Amino acid sequence: MKLRNLSPALLLMISAAFAPLAAHAGAESATIVMAKDFMFAPTSLTVKAGSTVTWTNKDGEPHTVVSDTGLFRSGALDTNESFSFRFDQPGTYHYVCSIHPRMTGTIQVQ
Repeated sequence: MKLRNLSPALLLMISAAFAPLAAHAGAESATIVMAKDFMFAPTSLTVKAGSTVTWTNKDGEPHTVVSDTGLFRSGALDTNESFSFRFDQPGTYHYVCSIHPRMTGTIQVQ
């Protein structure tokens, strides 16, 4: 059935039913950073305040995610394990893998 064949009242009911889902989706977003090949990808990321960033280890070796200011710190993440942090305040956040210090990244929060 095509939408143009629906009555205006039915279209209004459908849009009202999905409005809370759309509002919730815009209030918070999730972003994934991969640890793979001894690099964070992407190495630099821009997100909106209130966003949650999840780091997932896709290497065969453990990695950590550690803020240079101590704001967040994961334990050692084995293959396919993840760590998440919600960024509520605008700013620039640098992080590193404490096991492999050449692995660095930046989150810019707007």
